[in-house]
Amino acid sequence: MPMTDDWYALWRELPDQHRNPIRTYTVRDVRAELREIDVDVVVHPVDGPASIWAETAAIGDELIVLGPNALHEGVHGGVDFLPPPHAERILLAGDETALPAIAAILERLPATASGHAIVEVPHADDAVCVPSHPGFTVEVLARHGLPQGELLVPSVQAAAPGLLRSGRAGSTGQTELGDVDVDVDMLWEVPSDDHGGPAQQAAPLYAWLAGEAGVIKTLRRHLVSELGIDRKSVAFMGYWRLGRAEG
Repeated sequence: MPMTDDWYALWRELPDQHRNPIRTYTVRDVRAELREIDVDVVVHPVDGPASIWAETAAIGDELIVLGPNALHEGVHGGVDFLPPPHAERILLAGDETALPAIAAILERLPATASGHAIVEVPHADDAVCVPSHPGFTVEVLARHGLPQGELLVPSVQAAAPGLLRSGRAGSTGQTELGDVDVDVDMLWEVPSDDHGGPAQQAAPLYAWLAGEAGVIKTLRRHLVSELGIDRKSVAFMGYWRLGRAEG
């Protein structure tokens, strides 16, 4: 693994048999004084580098962790939850790959925050991973073999209008969406200002969506095009694509 400032370009030039696999994850918690981080990994039947590692890793095994540095003077990136300081309500929605991020958000939001969190997971037992919050309705939907998004999409569509006072956003902002081919392009937009902070200071609803790209594309279209929510109030991330590997 090239350990220089231009490591990424050098890494891409390595022969396939020497190019270390890289996967992207949410850091659930950081204990800087102990030099420790927590990372949740979804273990699933398709054997990729991360799922194999999760099943076989032993104490003492080495890995390289690359992440943003909050001490950097410029925009350090790596933070994709940027609600307006005066968001009346917050909608969090995603599948099991977004569960660590949604859990971390719920654990860190002030008690005065209010909203709705919806997480679709493979099995009912996965609900134990989702914390509660005094101001949030938290739904955990177990697929039990149903297709990805089968439960998440209608649940978000049912919950979103109730989070808006009038049932619609009444937005004067951007609601037009260009089409994104999720089989080719990355579906990822986190509205921010020039300094890496929230794009807005106030909003009736801030929505954060993450998970399988096709499902997130559907939810994004519903919130922005059908409910009229300003694009600057919706963060959406296609963490993965059904049938395709990262990279």
